[in-house]
Amino acid sequence: MADDDFSSVLTAVGPRLRALRRDRGSTLAQLSEATGISLSTLSRLESGRRKPTLELLLPLAKAYGVQLDELVDAPATGDPRVHLRPFTRHGMTFMPLTRHLGGLHAYKQIIPGGQGGSGKLEQRVHEGYEWLYVLSGRLRLVLGEHDLVLTPGEVAEFDTRTPHAWAGAGPEPVEFLSLFGRQGERMHVRARPAGA
Repeated sequence: MADDDFSSVLTAVGPRLRALRRDRGSTLAQLSEATGISLSTLSRLESGRRKPTLELLLPLAKAYGVQLDELVDAPATGDPRVHLRPFTRHGMTFMPLTRHLGGLHAYKQIIPGGQGGSGKLEQRVHEGYEWLYVLSGRLRLVLGEHDLVLTPGEVAEFDTRTPHAWAGAGPEPVEFLSLFGRQGERMHVRARPAGA
């Protein structure tokens, strides 16, 4: 790798770290507590005033549940496979299906059995656009005033500025695909007409 390429990769680490932290809804204080890295070091790292080192990047990759090469945007090795590194949030398992921090995010999500949400769910709003596809189980989707149950093969898409929440709708685990675009990107699904 040429010196200019090496320098540009290092310069891009700070903004990538900041984007990832914001995407995960984390504060510098929470990240400091999770990694043992001081607030000032994290702040300088994100602003580019501190060079990233392996000693700093390894605990950050672990805290975010991503591969180290995702933090530094390592050059492609020619292997197009995405190596899944699952992480757990809010009792759900997320398996990233995309390796890039920007643009659309794709996940396979699993809600364990027995974690159904038959009562009132806390709805959230944020910028973006979401697309869900149920693989197995039954998914309860509360979207504004609508309270729906999605079954395998069903799809839902919505603007995430609409209050929303989801949970399992039965005793069995639920597996579904989730595609999310922060700036409102929409999925474009092409399907053949029936009988074509």
